Amino acid sequence: MARVGTEKQRKKELIEATIKSIENHGFQGTTILTISRQANLSAGIISHYFGSKQGLILATIRHLLEELKQGLLQQIASCEQPLTPELRLHMIVDTNFACFQQSTSVTRTWLCFWAQALHDPELARLQAVNSKRLLQNLLYSYRQIIPNKEKAFLAANMTAAMIDGLWLRSSLSKTSQDEFKKAEQVCKQFISAQCQLEKTI
Repeated sequence: MARVGTEKQRKKELIEATIKSIENHGFQGTTILTISRQANLSAGIISHYFGSKQGLILATIRHLLEELKQGLLQQIASCEQPLTPELRLHMIVDTNFACFQQSTSVTRTWLCFWAQALHDPELARLQAVNSKRLLQNLLYSYRQIIPNKEKAFLAANMTAAMIDGLWLRSSLSKTSQDEFKKAEQVCKQFISAQCQLEKTI
């Protein structure tokens, strides 16, 4: 049992070291050596657990995707008020603009991931999974508010584009913390406007 716990901990340490290495060295500059030094572990452990640098990079991106998924599930589970569709939509925004997703190391990793996904089929597949998951989460709630399927899909698409676009703009800003707060507010205002519009029709 202790061995299983140790393996899980080592993998976590290597994933965190990968994120930090990408922050410091960029995607191309990140190597097995920079990761192992950051984690203070031997380079051989990376090959043992992940097979290669590529395997560790993929595991790191999956980790970030899982953080998004679990972040939303935790918000829903801890909600102490009636979970309306609009509130759930706001929670999706909260999750995407959470402090973890705003940290310098994570934002740089996401940016490098998006850029590299243009050239790497496996990373492109993970990006497609990420985009599909966000859209489906939004659509699930919008369909409870907007009966018309096409209108609900349009609202979900527009919200997804705002979340991605405003997150990207905020991450590139010199005053990113303030920009992230503004971006989150704009997304929530847009969602509330869509919900209110449907109520008046």
